[in-house]
Amino acid sequence: MAAEVHIYQAELKDLGKAAALFNQYRQFYERDDDMLRAERYIKERLIRRDSVIYLADWKQHGLSVPAGFLQLYPTLSSLSMSKLWILNDLYVDAKYRGRGIGRKLLHQARMNAIQTGAKGLNLSTQHHNLAAQRLYESEGYVKDDEFIAYYLDL
Repeated sequence: MAAEVHIYQAELKDLGKAAALFNQYRQFYERDDDMLRAERYIKERLIRRDSVIYLADWKQHGLSVPAGFLQLYPTLSSLSMSKLWILNDLYVDAKYRGRGIGRKLLHQARMNAIQTGAKGLNLSTQHHNLAAQRLYESEGYVKDDEFIAYYLDL
């Protein structure tokens, strides 16, 4: 049996898988391992429905393993007067990278945006995350040269 990737929208019953991947994602970005807070945060998103989370399971030899996730937040664009999605979180477990899982999750994000009538997707990544940048650009994402991003830490 060949390996396959199954992408699906997370529900409350998937909390353990989603929170574990989210916790790994945070550690990738050098945040503390905090499974309890990660679980609380993801549970709140699922209950409030203020984000959309997709999970990717790697299936092989009758086993299914959570291998990646993507989290989208809805927003609006005043200039275009339309809905947008922020692709805020995309993570593939290191053991499953290079197998097309990130690309499949990006395709799911695109489908979600199209199905909800959104104008597009926004995302950001760290300057040194070259692998992610190559993936995004290969999928048609264009680096924004028009706006400069700022952040206020409170």
